[in-house]
Amino acid sequence: MLTLDDARKIIHAAEQKAAEIGQPMNIAVADSGGNLIAHVRMDGAWIGSIDISIKKAYTSRAFDIATKDLAGESQSGGQFFGIHASNDGRIMIFAGGIPLKRDGQVIGAIGVSGGSGEQDHAVAEAGAAAV
Repeated sequence: MLTLDDARKIIHAAEQKAAEIGQPMNIAVADSGGNLIAHVRMDGAWIGSIDISIKKAYTSRAFDIATKDLAGESQSGGQFFGIHASNDGRIMIFAGGIPLKRDGQVIGAIGVSGGSGEQDHAVAEAGAAAV
């Protein structure tokens, strides 16, 4: 189970990475059901990325895959083409969502938005490492 305290630690680690690279981010943590536990919008982070970060966390948990990996398979001709239109539009196929695992089991996910795909993924990785 992923607790609020866990979510705070994950967000803190992600915030540190975002500060290190100089890019303010929106950081969301979801539980094993894909439900939001906590969200932080760093000072200066885009308000348009609030929704995106939350949906990246949901997407990553819903399919237990990093959103950057799902993105590659959801392009025209890919096996998941059109998946972004499923789940009432909650699916995000941009890098920045990562499943959170403990003892090999998925216990939730982190979603990060506010920079480039590379930046978002790097910040999400930093958060995920705090589990």
